[in-house]
Amino acid sequence: MRLVHVADGTERTLATTVDLADSFVSQTVGLMGQSSLPDDYALVFEFGDPGYLYRLRDTVPRRAIHMLFVRTGLDVLWLRDDEVVKVATLSPWTGFGVAKADTVVELPAGNAEGVAVGDTVHLEREDESGTEPVDESGTEAEADEAVDAETSE
Repeated sequence: MRLVHVADGTERTLATTVDLADSFVSQTVGLMGQSSLPDDYALVFEFGDPGYLYRLRDTVPRRAIHMLFVRTGLDVLWLRDDEVVKVATLSPWTGFGVAKADTVVELPAGNAEGVAVGDTVHLEREDESGTEPVDESGTEAEADEAVDAETSE
C-alpha cells in the first residue's frame, strides 16, 4: 500500500509503509508509546459508514486525535471522501485536533508539508497477489467492463 497526495494534477507519495487502524483497539491505541517513526510511514484510520443519522444530514462525525503518550510530533490529515478538510502538526504529549472526517491519517512531523485543504489524499491498495495497485477511483461499471475485456481476450 502507499499513500498518495494529489494537488494541481501532480501526484506524490507521502508514505509507502502504511498501517491500517481498522479495529477498536488499534484505533484507540494509535501511535501511543512510539518515540520515532520511519520517514515513509503512515497510520490510516478508516471509519467506514457513519450511520443513518449522519447520512440523513449529509455529514460525518467529528474525529478527535490526541497526543497523550505519543512521544514524537505528527502531521495529521483529516479527509472526507479523499479530500483534505484539515491539516495540523501536533506536538508530542500535548497536541490535540478535531475535524469532521471519514478518514484520518497520521504521518511523521514534516511529511505532510505541501498538503493543503482541498487537496486529494488517497490510499492505493495492492490486489490480492500483491503486485498491482487497485484503482479505487473508478466506478463499479468501469471495473466490470475492464474485467469483461480481459476475459474476452
